[in-house]
Amino acid sequence: MKTKDKGHILTTRINGLSSFYHREGRMPSFSEMEGIFRLRSKSAVHKVVSKLEAGGVIRKDGRGRLIPVSLKFPFRVLGTVEAGFPSPAEEELADSISLDDMLITNREATFLLKVSGDSMTEAGIMPGDMVIVDKGQTPKNGDVVIAEVDGAWTMKFLKKRGESVILIPANPKYKPIRPKKELRIAGVVTAVVRKYR
Repeated sequence: MKTKDKGHILTTRINGLSSFYHREGRMPSFSEMEGIFRLRSKSAVHKVVSKLEAGGVIRKDGRGRLIPVSLKFPFRVLGTVEAGFPSPAEEELADSISLDDMLITNREATFLLKVSGDSMTEAGIMPGDMVIVDKGQTPKNGDVVIAEVDGAWTMKFLKKRGESVILIPANPKYKPIRPKKELRIAGVVTAVVRKYR
């Protein structure tokens, strides 16, 4: 098996373990890991666990229980979305908080897109930002959505008037978009992430 394939399999297994941990709030048993890793024996699971320990992903406590060390949930970056004209495509002590828990509701239906274009700047969405998109949410009037309009992808406010739907930019330089033939909503933007450095 090629090194690239092995790396992909290991990444897939880490993702499965991470998904279980974030969903259940605990590490899976070895029996549960057989299913997560798609393995047929506990000895095979032990080999994977050893690799994950060596890689610093998990560790064992004094009682031999598995403890997560670096189980970050990676989101898929599927591409960029045009935010211009449519184109083919005080400190206080508190509990610690995970950004995942704060920003993500439905992990399995969530993905990231990198923004290009400036048609949503007055909504605080700038070129180079990453938007978190939930494809499992039902889009409502006023939501920022990722949409395919007549074969071209864009990001705009969704405005419904009866049966008609209009996509509204957040920049006066751009005009609203009225689908001529087809409109498909791929997801609702739930958060914006901006890195300054």
